[in-house]
Amino acid sequence: MKFFACLATAATLLTVVVPASAQFAKPEDAVKYRQSALSVMGTHFGRLGAMANGKVPFDAKVAADNAQLVAVMARLPWAGFGPGTDKDPRSKAMSEVWTEQAKFQAASEKLVAEADKMAAATKTGNLDALKTSFGATADSCKSCHDTFRNK
Repeated sequence: MKFFACLATAATLLTVVVPASAQFAKPEDAVKYRQSALSVMGTHFGRLGAMANGKVPFDAKVAADNAQLVAVMARLPWAGFGPGTDKDPRSKAMSEVWTEQAKFQAASEKLVAEADKMAAATKTGNLDALKTSFGATADSCKSCHDTFRNK
């Protein structure tokens, strides 16, 4: 758990100390960063989904570890949506990310909040708590994808 705490602290410092535009030498670096962060988050979220949906046996420790990683990763991709990243052909982001920035920021904050709730819920070791919090977090992901991501 110390590793996760260090990772969370480092992620927080990166997003607070260094402005987003200064973190990446080129816009394509920012796109790669955000896609990588979302991919890692999705992998760990998928592991939780498999437990929540009964596809794999529930393991409280594995669930808590994966939920903690999702909560950390949920904070990272947003710095990668800086100026010029809307032009990258690898990007699946819709133009609304930049034209409706307040709405996009609210969606990202909602995901972070739901991921934090899920991490807390999994610490109880209760499968029903995971199912409830997983559903709310998944709804947050879906809402953002529906509004801001090209298919």
